[in-house]
Amino acid sequence: MGKKIYIAYTGGTIGMRHHREGYEPAPGYLQELMRQMPELANPEMPGYAIQEYTPLIDSSDMHPRNWMAIARDIAANYDRYDGFVILHGTDTMAYTASALPFMLRGLGKPVILTGGQIPLCEVRNDSRENLITAMLIAARYRMPEVALFFGNKLLRGNRAVKVSADGFAAFDSPNLPPLGRAGLGIHIDWDLILPITGNGGLNLIEVTSAPVGVLRLFPGISADIVANLLAPPIRGVVLETYGVGNGPSSDGDLLEAIRAASRRGVLIVNCTQCLQGRVRMGAYATGAALEKAGVISGFDLTTEAALAKMICLFSRNLSQERIIDLMQTPLAGEMTLPTAG
Repeated sequence: MGKKIYIAYTGGTIGMRHHREGYEPAPGYLQELMRQMPELANPEMPGYAIQEYTPLIDSSDMHPRNWMAIARDIAANYDRYDGFVILHGTDTMAYTASALPFMLRGLGKPVILTGGQIPLCEVRNDSRENLITAMLIAARYRMPEVALFFGNKLLRGNRAVKVSADGFAAFDSPNLPPLGRAGLGIHIDWDLILPITGNGGLNLIEVTSAPVGVLRLFPGISADIVANLLAPPIRGVVLETYGVGNGPSSDGDLLEAIRAASRRGVLIVNCTQCLQGRVRMGAYATGAALEKAGVISGFDLTTEAALAKMICLFSRNLSQERIIDLMQTPLAGEMTLPTAG
């Protein structure tokens, strides 16, 4: 093909090997397996360079500093490759896929995250197909997207969620159709692909950790629990509400805990607990009560995208008003604003 891609191997199930106590990461093992794959020697496949991270990271140990390391790695190699594949554990893949679009601004090449539910070393596995197809997409299709390929679906990274702990179709994007599908061929839905912005040069946005959290409402949740979570040093919270953004409206103490935190400058973003659909805070009195208490709508943001976006915005020297505005503004295809009428 004459194309060359860069593979950032961060860790995860895809490259693990058998151990008497279960699967474990093993330095150099994935490269050994890939050298034995005849498919990768096929002239239709792109050339590749692989960078193995040290140490290999179980995705349950992922941290914003690891997002930053991945983003810097891509930026450092950006001009030398046609596309990028990030091999990543599945448990927090959706978080990394959600964060990177906010960090890699002006992206003009594909960055595809993938991995596997069963390691490449097994006779029967999903890792082989995920790896080969992700490599082909990264090389063949010039799209300015951080995407996640898994189980024959290409998903926008900041729309993806993990929906199965043990199925091959482990990820979905409930509020946006797949960007592409792999069947007899690879089909990309170009109407959904983001346009290239800027002059085509990559702008790396630095990100640090931030005191943020996620609070899931449940029947009977007490005002004390809410107040404790919203206490300093917290700066932002993704509030997972019922239905279209509803919460208890008859609990004055709970609403006051939210109102007091909002007055202190805590950013509280309303995201639905439902897998599909959007927040409409004015639809019911229970949602309107949260809005009056200072909660802002997350529209159809996933929890992963809302949390990652919040961390990225807090990492910049922005005013509270600007952060609130940007949280409700699409920056990288992560959300769809409601249409008038």
